[in-house]
Amino acid sequence: MSSQPLEPGIVTDFRDSLTYAEYLCLDALLTAQKPLSGGTDSPPRHDEMLFIIQHQTSELWMKLMIHELKAAVGFVRVDQLDACFKILARVKLIQKQLFEQWAVLETLTPSEYAAFRPVLGHSSGFQSAQYRAIEFLLGNKSAVMLDVFAHDAQTHAELIALLEAPSLYDEYLRHLARRGLPVPAECIERDWSQPHARNAGVVAVLKSVYEEPQRYWDAYEMAEKLVDVQESFQLWRFRHLKTVERIIGNKPGTGGSSGVAFLKRAIEHSFFPELIDVRTVIGTP
Repeated sequence: MSSQPLEPGIVTDFRDSLTYAEYLCLDALLTAQKPLSGGTDSPPRHDEMLFIIQHQTSELWMKLMIHELKAAVGFVRVDQLDACFKILARVKLIQKQLFEQWAVLETLTPSEYAAFRPVLGHSSGFQSAQYRAIEFLLGNKSAVMLDVFAHDAQTHAELIALLEAPSLYDEYLRHLARRGLPVPAECIERDWSQPHARNAGVVAVLKSVYEEPQRYWDAYEMAEKLVDVQESFQLWRFRHLKTVERIIGNKPGTGGSSGVAFLKRAIEHSFFPELIDVRTVIGTP
């Protein structure tokens, strides 16, 4: 049997060099899947590995999304909207990855999931600190959501910091105010731990931005990038709902939520409500 020789430049001696596996810490990453089903005389349920990897990879993508959103907040804070465009385009594509992952989990049938669901106890995606961080960065603030992290002092403190800081949308509105647009005062200096409240004055400001795109090009483009992120988030939530519905029907969630009913309510939330409201008034006197 013939063998294709390696190209002469390919390195094969790694006794004193950094390897691919070392750089990516694959020894830790690929041994972090620890199924709990099965017992001393039986192996773990085959499908539990899918469930673990699905959620671990989601957490990795969310880690990257937080990294990008924090950078975007920083750029808006110093009035560099154009630096956010690539960042938010990347966030949208990360969200696409998270959306598409549900298709893999949907191959899990109700009976397959029921075979290992008891080992989850009360653990639930509701307890994802990174998901909560993303919600806070985008403006869906709720102090009561922090109760489930009270057992972890460091995580709790990090989430409180995000809760009490302006969100990406808050910083966008503050940027518009610095440009001389009449953003209502209650939207630019307030208790940041509270969610943004829909404001007709903000709709009027955004109407000006949309009706004069050449004058406010970067603000106009930023608004559309924010709509992209919001829409992608709502699509992700919907796909999550349909996956849960397909696998457990109307059972309560493992964390104690009402399951599908809880997820349906979440879909209705709008991070940037005036960016939708403004579409109704564009083109009107």
